[in-house]
Amino acid sequence: MERRSDWYDHPEYYEAIFGTDTAKEMDFLLQVHQHHGTGGSLLLEPACGAGRLVAEAARRGLDVVGYDISEPMLAHARRRLKPSWRRRVQLYHSRMESFAEPSIQGQVDLAFNLVSTFRYLDSEAAARAHLESTRRLLKPGGVYVLGFHLTDYARTTPERERWVGHVGQDTVVCNTREGLPERRLRRSPMRNRLRITGADKDLLIETEWYFRTYDLTQVRRLFRSAGMRVLAMYDFDYRLEAPLGRDSLRLDRLFVLQGV
Repeated sequence: MERRSDWYDHPEYYEAIFGTDTAKEMDFLLQVHQHHGTGGSLLLEPACGAGRLVAEAARRGLDVVGYDISEPMLAHARRRLKPSWRRRVQLYHSRMESFAEPSIQGQVDLAFNLVSTFRYLDSEAAARAHLESTRRLLKPGGVYVLGFHLTDYARTTPERERWVGHVGQDTVVCNTREGLPERRLRRSPMRNRLRITGADKDLLIETEWYFRTYDLTQVRRLFRSAGMRVLAMYDFDYRLEAPLGRDSLRLDRLFVLQGV
């Protein structure tokens, strides 16, 4: 068995697991955009990864800007764009806390980041910097749909998730483990294992990192400090007709944010 250590260097396997709900996610984002935002045509995806949502937005005739810190992911994103889509897409290499492209300051109608990438920002200062820079890119009335899991500091067992996907004839099994949250340090240990097997392949990609932790009080305080207000909350079922109430126990959250 061959071993490797960073799943972001392998976008084709990452996509096999997390690329299955692209159309559903874009449908929901555009519904949110019409209901809460401007309805305009310029979209922004921080940490766009391998570009599945960027490509979907371009396919639907929207203009979209994406950025990511991973060059392999960006290369994959560029390759997937059809020639007729490329004129609608701008891709940049950048960190989440520092992206500030001058040409789109105050021009973005809808920004979105759906799959907990926000929790890679490992300090309050970094998280606030990202939110502030995104707020400055938004048009008046524009919204930022930010999705991640809140933390239950009282839990006493690790959380585990498992998915299965395919790349050609190869099978991709993904096992993710989130350890117990460390309240004082505001972090929880993460481990992801991708096992890829096929006729001539047996590969294990194991990645470890820490995610920053947030309960609802902590994240609301952060949003206020960055000049953002919460217009609505949803869960990862992506149903506009089913917003979450303030007292919901769901930990998977999609926050619809707007500058104040």
